[in-house]
Formats: sequence, structure tokens, C-alpha cells
Amino acid sequence: MSGGEEGQSNLLCHGERGSGTILAAGLALVVMTAMAMMLLLAQAAVQASRAASAADLAALAAADALRGITTGQPCAVAAEVASRHAAVLLDCMEGPGQTVEVRTVLNEGSVYGRATGRARAGPPP
Repeated sequence: MSGGEEGQSNLLCHGERGSGTILAAGLALVVMTAMAMMLLLAQAAVQASRAASAADLAALAAADALRGITTGQPCAVAAEVASRHAAVLLDCMEGPGQTVEVRTVLNEGSVYGRATGRARAGPPP
């Protein structure tokens, strides 16, 4: 090999030095971004579940009050139960057959907004 070819070969090898580090750093950034997005989606799923649970419990309590099993106005009872579960009662409607339908929203929000829940309860058929 002549001196010129050897120098050019060394130049090519040294010119790529550090490219693996850049590639690894880029890959780490992509993985961390994906993990952050997964955590945000998991948080949104948990909040949606909490809002749905608050709506379920509020609707059940309101249906019991409507049927006279417990005391109080159905929608007032539903609002109290929702507030105990860090939610606000958005809507409360008495339906046919002693049923109650409620909508709730959590007090706290996330990047994707505030989670809402909806439930209907009444006596068994």
C-alpha cells in the first residue's frame, strides 16, 4: 500500500469516530420520549377510570335516595358522593322507572384535559 492510500484509509476511519455515540444518544432520546408518552397515556387512563367510578358511585347513591332507601334529594346526594371522590357533578337527571343518570368530571386535569364519567343506576328489572 502506498503512503497516500494508507493516509486516506486512516482519515476515513478517524472521520467516523464518535458516530456510535451520536447514534446511541439519538436512540436513547427516542426511547425516553416513547416512555414519557406511555406514562401520559397511562395517567389519562387512570383518570378516566376514576371519573367513571365517581359517576357510578354517585348514580348508585342518587338512585337509592330516589327510591327512599336513603335520605336526601337524589342529585344533592350524587353531588356529595362525587365530591368525596375528587369529582364535580356536571349533570343529574331523574329518568323513567326510578333511574338516575349522572355525569361527573374530575377536579384535576392532565395533559389530555379533564376526565369525565357517565353512569345510570336504578332498581333491578
